[in-house]
Amino acid sequence: MSSPERFNSLTNRLIANVRAREGLAGLVLLGSASEGGEHRRDEWSDHDFFAIIEEGRGSELRAALDWLPDSENVVLSAREGGIGFVAVYGDGHVFEFALAEASELVGVVVGDATVVADNDSGVTAKLVAAGQADATAGDTSDPENDARLFLVKILIGMGRINRGEVLNGGQFIRTWAVNHLLRAIRARFPGEAPDARDKIDPTRRFEKDYPAWASEITLALNAPADEAARNVFTLARRILEPDWDGFPTLAAEAIARRLGWRTVPT
Repeated sequence: MSSPERFNSLTNRLIANVRAREGLAGLVLLGSASEGGEHRRDEWSDHDFFAIIEEGRGSELRAALDWLPDSENVVLSAREGGIGFVAVYGDGHVFEFALAEASELVGVVVGDATVVADNDSGVTAKLVAAGQADATAGDTSDPENDARLFLVKILIGMGRINRGEVLNGGQFIRTWAVNHLLRAIRARFPGEAPDARDKIDPTRRFEKDYPAWASEITLALNAPADEAARNVFTLARRILEPDWDGFPTLAAEAIARRLGWRTVPT
């Protein structure tokens, strides 16, 4: 929740601090913090970045975060896995970042990115170039497979709900099933989405690209988990199934019977 001035100030001081910090070899600004993502930046934008550590110094450099700008105003910090970190400032601004050696990020997929600090060998630029190539190569979708996985997650989620595991079942419905539904819609109707879609997570900015369907899906999920499951199941069939031989109709009908959804509204 930062003004443009506050965001830019943090960016500039982050760059300066990384360049000055002994043992840090590079810095990559990601997402809306990068130059390519600047047009998407708003008051809710976080700072996402990779801070690259010299090889062999990971454990040492991950022990302290005092190099962050305004580190005295950080009210919360936590680790996400071995190399991921998050820091929250007193004004609610968030830093999400990997603090890692380049070798620990081999295979990472990279979207919008700006290299603002690097060592003489260009290790950071090479890492980003490889990550962006992987993102481009992996920017493919299989709508038939996502439609199938959507149905599987609905069935499993409802099974959990029916045995009393409402929280876990709801997660299957609202998170994993919907994730596959949105991916299937993007792949099935690519003409509805701009070329600037997120290559890493096709579910991002779905509301902007498919506003009507996004509203319907949001409304469908605004119900108890079992109702939400049937709601999105019905929507998925209405959106995806017509004029598409790839939709697993027989499976959808079998799942509806298994769940007692004998009549599926259209």
